[in-house]
Amino acid sequence: MERPSMRLTSITIGAPEPAALAAFYADLLGLQVTSEEPDGGWAQIRAPEGSGPTLNFEFERHHTRPVWPARPGAQVATQHLDIWVQDLDAAVRWALRCGAVEAEVQPQPQVRVLIDPAGHPFCLFT
Repeated sequence: MERPSMRLTSITIGAPEPAALAAFYADLLGLQVTSEEPDGGWAQIRAPEGSGPTLNFEFERHHTRPVWPARPGAQVATQHLDIWVQDLDAAVRWALRCGAVEAEVQPQPQVRVLIDPAGHPFCLFT
């Protein structure tokens, strides 16, 4: 069977406050919130065409902040965003200003793990 045409277009992230998390990532990445439901159940930021996937943020009623790195018995972060940066130190300062916190464990010198306001880890790397 021939593989049908497929293309990754978006990533959806569960959050207790989708609009707030969309605003955080829009600020962090220099993008705009492009769509938001009035009831706060869903929000979206869209990268310019061809420059990356759309990020959707969906209300998760039973959201539990993940723990990174993983620990037995704790909510595990099952995925994270990797974000390329030109200047790692400047990007970390910017992310902190936007509302991220630096993770206690930093496993690689050219990568910084940060935690977004909903508790999801994300990596800045050169």
